[in-house]
Amino acid sequence: MLRSLISASVRFRFLLIAVAAGITTLAVATVPGIHADVLPETAPVTARIQTEAPGLSAPEVESLVTVPLEKNLLEGVMGVTDVTSDSIPGLSQINLDFAPGTNLYQARQLVQKRLTQAFVLPNVSRPPVLLQPVSSTGNVMLIGLTSRQLSQIDLSVLARWTIVPRLLGVSGVADVSTFGEADRQLQVLVDPARLAARHITLAQIIETAGNAQLVSPLSYLEGSTPGTGGFLEGPNQRITIEPVLPFGTPANLGQVPVTETAGPKPVPLGSVTDIVLGHQPLIGDALVRGQPGLVLVVQRLPSASVPAVTDGLNRVLAQLATSLSGVHVDTTLFRPASYIDSALHNLSRALIAAAVLAALALLALLLNLRLAVVALTATAISLTAGTVVLYLLGYTFNALVTLGLLLALGVVAAEAAGTAKVLAGADAPPRPPRSRRGCPPPVPPWAVAACGELRGPLCAAALAVLAAARPGGSHPRADRYLPAANGAGFHALRGGLDAGRADRHAGPGRRAARPRPPARAERPGQPGVAGVPGHAARGAARAALARGRLVPPRSGGC
Repeated sequence: MLRSLISASVRFRFLLIAVAAGITTLAVATVPGIHADVLPETAPVTARIQTEAPGLSAPEVESLVTVPLEKNLLEGVMGVTDVTSDSIPGLSQINLDFAPGTNLYQARQLVQKRLTQAFVLPNVSRPPVLLQPVSSTGNVMLIGLTSRQLSQIDLSVLARWTIVPRLLGVSGVADVSTFGEADRQLQVLVDPARLAARHITLAQIIETAGNAQLVSPLSYLEGSTPGTGGFLEGPNQRITIEPVLPFGTPANLGQVPVTETAGPKPVPLGSVTDIVLGHQPLIGDALVRGQPGLVLVVQRLPSASVPAVTDGLNRVLAQLATSLSGVHVDTTLFRPASYIDSALHNLSRALIAAAVLAALALLALLLNLRLAVVALTATAISLTAGTVVLYLLGYTFNALVTLGLLLALGVVAAEAAGTAKVLAGADAPPRPPRSRRGCPPPVPPWAVAACGELRGPLCAAALAVLAAARPGGSHPRADRYLPAANGAGFHALRGGLDAGRADRHAGPGRRAARPRPPARAERPGQPGVAGVPGHAARGAARAALARGRLVPPRSGGC
């Protein structure tokens, strides 16, 4: 079968040259935009559920949030193999690991359907949120924000409402976390002595401050439900009462009267409390080059291209530069795209140096410029074809894929150089003339034999290597490493057909030194050439074939 493929490749060499040119053109047009990453995706299919419960301790989060979610909502989801959870003060996170091969979006759909029943849980936290899936390599960029003109609160407001939404709009970005963020809050600080002097309780202060908000997180207050201000019924129309919020400054909030006071005059909230502008208690903080600031951690979706996502982030930050006056943006804290660019640059330089050394080695080995060009071209086209196939299959170009292609490149280079050496080892017989019908001369049997002399063993060796790696396919994470194996296998087998398509006019090898006679003169006693007995016909046919005067018969026409 292999010799038939080689024979067809040599016979239709012009068609193969056109195909090779098309592959090269496709590679030049598409490969520069291939998805690139440092390592392949190794993370399992996971759904992450996060629930915020401000004010609760870790044991309370575990008993009131995490355990009810696991036992009442998330138990029995189809395809889940492992459930892990983590409860910390004010936050609960549950990870659902699915079986290998599970569709990510179908798994998320199953979990989201369960979360629609979260209203049956105790009302002690915010609704659970299904987080976006992230890549196994995680962060794609760390962005540092510092400013000498803005406070930490103003910088946090700018990052939350201006920068982060634009970053989330970049294709391939899964999530943006802000470290050191200080949420802007109007804080009401109470003094028990001042409250006792005015005969005001803490519950009155909480009710006054809570109902003064547009939406209060305290469910037992009227302010927890918008639209409860009532209305005024008139003779011709009904006028709805709604608060004019937010107040914005501590002075405005301090003018709100305290509810249910005993005196004849209302007591302003600011007269019995201290209202300041502050932020929530910070769990962590952020330093940028030794200065206080914010750190934005940008995470990407699985299989998203690191260079493409990085370019999108840089474009968005460049567009926001005019609205970030007084803010210094540092994108060099962590940037995997820099490593990938450097690695690709070094790889291209190494390939160029390897091609030059291979060309010099082939010239020194073969002493034939044409055969050296053929062997080098076949190797380059095999590498290009393997890369294009991986791109069309949607694989990400990473370190393991590069390793597989380079390992197979050694097999292809050895096969091409060995075939050229065999073809250059003997002198070629005279070229057979064209037939009377103008058909091209047939494929010389010695050329097919010489081209197949090394391809058979090398293809068998490549299949043996792939067969040795086949037991690893049963591993749960084996699908993450298939691109490297596919690249190596396709690259090695593709080289078995490339190097010999232009070897038609080279010399014969050792196994093809004596061509076979025509099939009609194989048996003695049968008429051979012009009625000559079989044994004489074989000798005459061999002599005529060696002189180029006899063309071996083939079935069909041209």
